[in-house]
Amino acid sequence: MKTSTHASRSLNRRSFLTTSAAAATFAGVVSLPTAATAAPEPILRPPSTGKSILLSCKLGMIASKAGDKQFSIVERLQMAKEAGFDGVDFDEAGNFTPEQASEAVMKAGIFAHNAINHAHWGVRLTDPSAEVRAKAVSNLEHCVRVSHAIRGSGVLIVVGRGSDGPAEEIEERCRQEIRKVIPLAASMGQQILFENVWNQMMYDHDKGPEQSADRFVKFVDSFNSAWVGMYYDIGNHWKYGQPKEWIHAFGRRAVKLDIKGFSRAKNKFVDITSPEDDVPWGEVRKALNEVGFTGWATAEVGGGETKRLTLVREQMQRALHG
Repeated sequence: MKTSTHASRSLNRRSFLTTSAAAATFAGVVSLPTAATAAPEPILRPPSTGKSILLSCKLGMIASKAGDKQFSIVERLQMAKEAGFDGVDFDEAGNFTPEQASEAVMKAGIFAHNAINHAHWGVRLTDPSAEVRAKAVSNLEHCVRVSHAIRGSGVLIVVGRGSDGPAEEIEERCRQEIRKVIPLAASMGQQILFENVWNQMMYDHDKGPEQSADRFVKFVDSFNSAWVGMYYDIGNHWKYGQPKEWIHAFGRRAVKLDIKGFSRAKNKFVDITSPEDDVPWGEVRKALNEVGFTGWATAEVGGGETKRLTLVREQMQRALHG
């Protein structure tokens, strides 16, 4: 059916008026930036692509001063970039607000994948005091917010200390506290990751090597949550078990790795891949490949300025890439 000329003109006029009104409304609500007023967004350098394992160092490893010169947080982060790391683990989260941490990372131009608050050793989720545990929860929540602000993906947490009570009691105690934080972590896309440390939990501190990772696995699985996993420190428990077996036991649960050297022969931590380091790195590489590990591996060793950090990064490459 043909439309009359008059009807066509009316339709076109209504369409024009409707479009104009919408444009006017939009212009009144949204103030578009002009070339003279728009402030450029800082550009955050993403980590290298195409790598199955990305290398980082702890912020705490980076020198804070040299002689009388005090380095700013931005200068420290830039040292990690200059040393060739793909990113950093922001392990001084307790010293910064989320806004301060975000600004520092953006100005430095290096990726930060994680946050840690070292207060977890003294203010523990396993503490008998409900007041102390509440503070520990608050600290963990702060780290979640910091990691989100710096565009990271997780928070490392030491869950407590074995001397705080019987194993089953303290494990349940910290489990209940961690569950309070999972909704916040999930809403911000952050995983809560347990580090295996010498805290007398989930292993036998006074017994010898060849222990299994079963108790760690059971603890992680007790949450039945995709937002809970392991930040597996390979060097920490080489004294107590075989890394290849622990890697297979953890499987998908090992979201991130901490890397340090350890000498069973001398019972002490040493430089990664140094002559004293007897961690079986060849077996580690093979096991990681077999479980299909991809993600971040972070050095946790003695640090310094760019030269020392570069050496650590090269040591990590030898350990994890051969």
